[in-house]
This record gives sequence, structure tokens and C-alpha cells, in this order.
Amino acid sequence: MSWNDLRKGRRSEPNREYFITFNTLDRIPHFNDFSVARLFCQQIEANQKHHKCAWLTWVLMPDHFHGLVKLNNHSSTLPTIIGNLKGTSAFEINKHLKKNGSLWQSSFYDRALRAEDDRLNIARYIIANPLRRGLVKNVKDYPFWDSVYL
Repeated sequence: MSWNDLRKGRRSEPNREYFITFNTLDRIPHFNDFSVARLFCQQIEANQKHHKCAWLTWVLMPDHFHGLVKLNNHSSTLPTIIGNLKGTSAFEINKHLKKNGSLWQSSFYDRALRAEDDRLNIARYIIANPLRRGLVKNVKDYPFWDSVYL
């Protein structure tokens, strides 16, 4: 799916929750490096504070990120929030690795949640990614996730 296809119909609605996915450029597993993954995770909290949004559930995989973000009345737009998270994390990681260049693919996938969507099941789906990929046998053993639901 092209970047333009992903952007069609994208809206940022206050008090709405969005399921987000974005990938590293060429699916390179940068986050197999613990220190690099930790740098990204630190940017999530900064992103929440800066944009007045709430990352309700998220998991950082070696080559991609899944999250459930809630906008509020004073939040920035969804593309601004995601762009900031990707941009600031890339800047900090490149500085740490003494590199330049893109870390993330330019696009991201989003799906607005409906009122009837089961947040707990969505959170479980997101958090179970390391289990499905065989990275751990118990999600408690995977360090790069958080959820208000679990």
C-alpha cells in the first residue's frame, strides 16, 4: 500500500483512539540493540507530554512499533504526533550511534477505534507481538512494552 493510500481519509479527531503501526526503513531490526530500544521508549513519554496525548498501549519490536494512542481536546494532529515520535527518536538514536540518515519508513498505518471495539483485546493483541514472533515465552520477559489495560 502506498503512502498516499494510507493518507486517504485520515482525520484526527479529539478524544479518539487510534491503532498505529510503523516500520523501520527496510525493516532493519535496529531495536535488537537494548540501548537503542531504550532510547526509543524514552521518546514515548516525551511525546505524550509534548502533544498532550496518551499512549495507552504500545510494543516496540525489533523492526516496527505498534501502539494505541488517544488524542484529547488539546492534542496535536495524529500525523504531527507520529511524525514527532519518529523524528525525535531517529535524531536521538542517530546521535547515539554516531550515524545519519533515515531510521523509519515515511508512512504509518492507523485505524480509528470505534466505541464498540474491545480495548482489552486490542491491547492484548499489541502486547502479544513478541510472543507471536517467538522472541519470548512470556510477555513479562519482554522489556519494551506498556499498557494501561494490562
